[in-house]
Amino acid sequence: MMDTNAAISVNNLKKYYGATRAVDDVSFRIGKGSIFGLLGTNGAGKTTTFKCMLGLAFPQAGEVRFDGELLRPELFERISYVPERSALYEWMTGRDHLELTRRSFRRYDAVRAQALVDLFAFDVRKKVKQLSKGQQSALALTMAFAIRPDILVLDEPSSGLDPVHQRHVLDLMIDAAARGATVLFSSHQIGQVERAADHVAIMHKGKIVLAGDVEELRAGEKVVEATFDRDAPEISGLAGDPHVRHVMRQGRILRAYIRNGGDGIANLIGSAKPASLRVLNQNLEDIFLAAVGDESGAALGAARGEG
Repeated sequence: MMDTNAAISVNNLKKYYGATRAVDDVSFRIGKGSIFGLLGTNGAGKTTTFKCMLGLAFPQAGEVRFDGELLRPELFERISYVPERSALYEWMTGRDHLELTRRSFRRYDAVRAQALVDLFAFDVRKKVKQLSKGQQSALALTMAFAIRPDILVLDEPSSGLDPVHQRHVLDLMIDAAARGATVLFSSHQIGQVERAADHVAIMHKGKIVLAGDVEELRAGEKVVEATFDRDAPEISGLAGDPHVRHVMRQGRILRAYIRNGGDGIANLIGSAKPASLRVLNQNLEDIFLAAVGDESGAALGAARGEG
């Protein structure tokens, strides 16, 4: 069904490479003026999803609409895309790239472009091959934001940038949304998504495993954390409770990630006589770990940018 209120609508998108389901029946919608974070570990399918959305890969099934329209060349006047891997021309200078952007997009704002160059502090006289990875990211972002697009699709937009410039990227996204633009960005860094996004989807092994308003997800999710004097025991009936998303046992610590109530979970764990017991609100990292399940250890390392 066509959703004319959505800036981006992705419906039942599927992309397979042989037996590998890179994108497995993915659907989500993004309201106009929203910042939507697609969160997942490396290899979750985020980049393939973006490529299918923008016609850079051809899905086996599914439909994508921008402001209710199927993708067509004219829409790229209003859409900016920054890929995870550089698509810049190594033999051209930064100034050459900005001039190319000026000639290609009617919305190009030269004053805005110069302000962004000053913000990221890179030398436009240098050829791309002379720029660091972070400086290349800065150039790509400058080109993307300089056309003042209605829709931004950013794949790991702060890759290679130092913490100061990473913060600048988040501020640029927030400012763009405040001006009415719609931002879709991917990241495996949970802190970036938590700070900037108002809606989030967690992608794992090609599927969307959890999605929603960030504040509503936080409000509906809790973690019961217990510490025992010995190795944490298995508690009968805990893992099978419908309110429990995931149970983690590590040494003397047991954590049960629960959703939408489950007040009795703390009492159930308390019956095992832990040395301490507390119920905590979940942050986005907790929600992410619960959503990706048994691979939480590896996922956390990647989500923190350690992989």
